[in-house]
Amino acid sequence: MPRIDRWENLPVGVRQHLVDRMRDRAITIGDLNQLRLWIELKPEVPEGDWYKDFGTFKICGQGSLPKTFLLRGQAAKGIAV
Repeated sequence: MPRIDRWENLPVGVRQHLVDRMRDRAITIGDLNQLRLWIELKPEVPEGDWYKDFGTFKICGQGSLPKTFLLRGQAAKGIAV
């Protein structure tokens, strides 16, 4: 199973999209700290679509790449990790 890529290894377009979604969805520093701690664990994720629910937001990805952020009430597709 793949592991989530670190921020510096993400393609520029993916990083910019994530930054844009962070702003659009008002992801807080506290939220980002939860995400950082989770990523530091080097979690395994499925090859296909997945999401991780942090309560106040969700991060969605595909394989090793995180793809977007969703708000608490937004539906995510894929496997919960």
